[in-house]
Amino acid sequence: MACSECGTSTIVFSVPESYRQYTPANATVTTLCPRCLTVEAAASVDPAGEPDFTRVSDAFPTAANAAVPLALALGLCSSLATNRSAIETLLEDVERAGTDPLLVLDRLSADPTVEPAIDLERRRHQLEQLLY
Repeated sequence: MACSECGTSTIVFSVPESYRQYTPANATVTTLCPRCLTVEAAASVDPAGEPDFTRVSDAFPTAANAAVPLALALGLCSSLATNRSAIETLLEDVERAGTDPLLVLDRLSADPTVEPAIDLERRRHQLEQLLY
């Protein structure tokens, strides 16, 4: 599937039931664009095998228990005010999985292959205030 924002081939992944409330349209399958970090529901797409989150960046976690909530949190970052509690929950799960989400955001901001649709540096600062 191609990203609707930038046309890059997306990463398709299944969303565990516990995270579906944080997806666009309560989707069971979602996509993450490795270039602009846009998250979208994947209508009638069946993910083939394990998603390759290394396509995003070396900084992005590869284990689904950290990568999925981080991807979903990034998708919600366009509106921190509206999605505050969901983002907090997702980033806490990322931390419990052994990944520092703020460090990942720092590294994604510095990665020249990632051109996020949101201002990651600004969001990182806001998330730090939100979480700590």
